[in-house]
Amino acid sequence: MPNIKFNNSSMPIISIVGNSGSGKTTLLVKMIPILKQRGFKVGTIKHDLHGFEIDKPGKDSWKHKQAGADTTIISSPSKIGIVKDVDHDYKPEELMLFFSGMDIILTEGYKRGKMPKIEVFRPEICKEPICRDDKNLIGIISNVQVDIGVPVLRFDDLQGIADLVIRYCTL
Repeated sequence: MPNIKFNNSSMPIISIVGNSGSGKTTLLVKMIPILKQRGFKVGTIKHDLHGFEIDKPGKDSWKHKQAGADTTIISSPSKIGIVKDVDHDYKPEELMLFFSGMDIILTEGYKRGKMPKIEVFRPEICKEPICRDDKNLIGIISNVQVDIGVPVLRFDDLQGIADLVIRYCTL
């Protein structure tokens, strides 16, 4: 399988996609430690079409943003958070500048994006995989067999899923 990298970046991006309630977040939080144990630096992007607030009302950084700051950064010795006004829904490749030093970026969402995708498919939620005809689909995670020309791995095969990601990304 070819490795897809954006903007001459050495960081591959793979999107974990699926319908709401399919288990995307659950899969990601199980995959991150496995990839970390294998020595990789992992960045993630959660795509949220509905908007969000990362800071609590009343906190200083929230007050800065509410006062009109275009960008607010929360910084501590162990992490940073950025809240920035934007004029469009950023694609993962546009967010790469925030991921310096990572080996791979895993996104949750972006099912219509052009990056490689692994779909979490549960037939009790949706009758057919949503990326069935997507040429960027590289795998399906499901407990039922799906024959659409990509590897199908079970939810509990976390090592196999990690192997698929590593092989695809040539990490």
